[in-house]
Amino acid sequence: MLAPPTIQRTGRGSPARRRIAWTGWAFVGPFMAVFAFVFLAPIGYAIYLSLFRTRLIGGTSFVGPDNYQDAFTDPQFWSAAGRVALFLLVQVPIMLFLALLVALAIDSGRLYGKAFFRVAVFMPYAVPAVVATLMWGFMYGSRFGLVGNINEALGVSLPDPLSPDLILASIGNIVTWEFVGYNMLIFYSALQVVPKSLYEAAEIDGAGQLQVIRSIKLPAIRGALLIATIFSIIGSFQLFNEPNILQSLAPNVITTYFTPNMYAYSLSFSGQQYNYSATVAIVMGILTVIVAYAVQLRGTRKER
Repeated sequence: MLAPPTIQRTGRGSPARRRIAWTGWAFVGPFMAVFAFVFLAPIGYAIYLSLFRTRLIGGTSFVGPDNYQDAFTDPQFWSAAGRVALFLLVQVPIMLFLALLVALAIDSGRLYGKAFFRVAVFMPYAVPAVVATLMWGFMYGSRFGLVGNINEALGVSLPDPLSPDLILASIGNIVTWEFVGYNMLIFYSALQVVPKSLYEAAEIDGAGQLQVIRSIKLPAIRGALLIATIFSIIGSFQLFNEPNILQSLAPNVITTYFTPNMYAYSLSFSGQQYNYSATVAIVMGILTVIVAYAVQLRGTRKER
């Protein structure tokens, strides 16, 4: 008589289930350790710093939410936050529109040498932000750069790109030049997965190119548009490299609190106000999360 087969226990507390659980943690563990070390720990330490204040007399003492109350009534902080909000509202739509326009042109199949244009538009993203800002800053110079050379050669007086009225637009031009190619690649990749049968059906029905774009392509890449918008919002609130480098060319225009990140940097490294600098960073991080989540929520509602 054959013995009955042995059934391996796979209950919640069984050895097999425990081995599976430990195997999963073995794969996830290294990432979780690095994630906690480089992401969670700095955030926790910044929150810890924001709850204290260092005085000349008395040393460091716990002040609770006092630093946050100061931040919410700080005119310099809100001036910086309003400036990046204006930058976001103007620069991000222009950048995403140009990226979408280029992606649609390359995807149309009617552009000669589309491989060259795809690489050429993406190439500025490969240029480090510091190098790109230095390059554009030289061209913006009205006394030593391209603008100054044009004024001297043609005897004209072009507007100074580093003037108070144009500095934000000049920074927006640099950021747009840098990231149009990055967003174009996101949109172009999303367009490549659209089923070709939809285009064939639209062609049979006599739909034009604008109808295909409006009815097929744009709805198909709505998720990519949402992702690119969220990334651009986060990048706008983190604006630092471009104005910080241009500050040496326009010190009277770009202040130490031109953007929230510059304000936090100045408080920490120039003013030695580490606690308040951490508070500004935490408040700005919360504002960024709120705005990005609101955009994501609105975008997902439109998809339903």
